[in-house]
Amino acid sequence: QGMKVTAPPANQGPADEDGGGAADPPANRGDGEEGKEGGEEEADAAPPPTRDECNVNQEAWSRMRDGKGVEPEDMQKSHQLTPPAFVRPKRDANDDQALEVELGQREQPSNDEMCDVCEVWTADDLYPCRICTRVFHDGCLRELGYLRAEALQEMRESARTISGWSCYYCDNVNLLLTEEEMYSLVETFKQCKIIPESCLVSDELLQYRHFMSKQQFERDLTDEQEEEVLGQFAALDPDKKGHIEWSDFLYFESLTVLRKLRTENSMVRLLSSKEKDRARNLFLNLDLDKDGLITGGESRQAQQSWFHKLNKDTQSCSVRLMLSSAMNCGLVTWKDFLKESSIYIIAARPNSSAMHIRLPL
Repeated sequence: QGMKVTAPPANQGPADEDGGGAADPPANRGDGEEGKEGGEEEADAAPPPTRDECNVNQEAWSRMRDGKGVEPEDMQKSHQLTPPAFVRPKRDANDDQALEVELGQREQPSNDEMCDVCEVWTADDLYPCRICTRVFHDGCLRELGYLRAEALQEMRESARTISGWSCYYCDNVNLLLTEEEMYSLVETFKQCKIIPESCLVSDELLQYRHFMSKQQFERDLTDEQEEEVLGQFAALDPDKKGHIEWSDFLYFESLTVLRKLRTENSMVRLLSSKEKDRARNLFLNLDLDKDGLITGGESRQAQQSWFHKLNKDTQSCSVRLMLSSAMNCGLVTWKDFLKESSIYIIAARPNSSAMHIRLPL
């Protein structure tokens, strides 16, 4: 999921990918220059534990700001390829203005011809992303260290199917946040003592939600809200392991930031051409009389379809849709359908089966 991005202004700077690219940041040189200086003066003295812990935490914060979802040891490979660079997006002046997306004009984007990593073309060995137009060699993804063996196998099995596979650019919803939005999220995690790249148990998630409720509304969660948080935890832990993975927690919190800080028009601008084409096809299939209108119930049906793995028998995740009143009744135009659906379309990007988008109003 991870890649190099620009860190917030208040940070010393992003950590480069381990095993390739530019020089390591100070946090990654605990066994290098700093270690040598300490060793020359006191050869037998081990680094103080608090110093090591500080370095480990600093590295973790740097990777989180950079949208990296892998541990350093997972990146240490011989013959490692240089990872691509990715800079967090910036919001344009017209970001909140309506974007005209014509119902009758399909965009039909074609996939790239060359691997996004090595820029080499081979006919049968390229795996496409279902969100963007990038294609990849499985060997290049393996050498980058972004995908573990299990994820690589899933990519090989699903990338050329109807359900498809999201590349590491698109799979990580957190990379849609701007530097300012990400910095705000990092500061919130620090205040709540959330350790990046760690798994969270249910009590930790409840404690985090209580903190957020006090910060935003100056009150604790109600019993009903606590039950909802536990429901979110269960949906983010589909395998019943008793904890939720960091990447899934970060996914949910990133969606919350988008829902809180972005307008619907801004969300539409985040959609790829493939996503808009699929939304267009869904709408046209439901608009049987071709009058440009569908019902609220049909709209909900279409939004739920984003969370179906079409090559499997069951739904890929536990989804509870929090719909606005405009979508619960009456007729819906194509323009309103796309705006209301954008959060669900983006939420369905990750490959993870732990997806749950019941967001607060």
